[in-house]
Amino acid sequence: MRVTLGFAAGVLVLALARPTALPLAVGTVIALLGELLRVWAAGHLNKSREVTSSGPYRWFAHPLYVGSSIMGAGLALASSSLPAAVVIALYLGMTLTAAIRSEENFLRNAFGAEYDRYRRRESSRAGGERRFSAARAIANHEHRAAIGLAVAVLLLLLKATYNGMFWRQPGG
Repeated sequence: MRVTLGFAAGVLVLALARPTALPLAVGTVIALLGELLRVWAAGHLNKSREVTSSGPYRWFAHPLYVGSSIMGAGLALASSSLPAAVVIALYLGMTLTAAIRSEENFLRNAFGAEYDRYRRRESSRAGGERRFSAARAIANHEHRAAIGLAVAVLLLLLKATYNGMFWRQPGG
């Protein structure tokens, strides 16, 4: 359901967006930073096989979702539209909250006390300190999020160009 809602929200955001050059550029950079966090996390994650405490999992319980939130903030800025930003915030707030609950229930059921120790930051580093692996990031399908981000930015760029707003700043 998250993907279907995401496409619907994306269409609505694109309709509401009023992108111009500077917010689009700055927002894209912020969104890229969010995607880089997601790639880093995905390159350390052995999904459903262990409690991962390597890479960004040392600092964030859910770095993929933190990265998604940063991407959303960047796209909200890039859209130059408060209504579009509200749609992004509502979508992320609803879907990420549900995903975190579901994921935490799964991890607690699958790994019990080990997951609880991790959440208290008492983890024995059961997943070990491992090096980042691009192959692991791809196996975790992170390329899909990167492609989605690229499509979103290109659509905002096309809308800005088509509407003649690319070089005109708000109020100009």
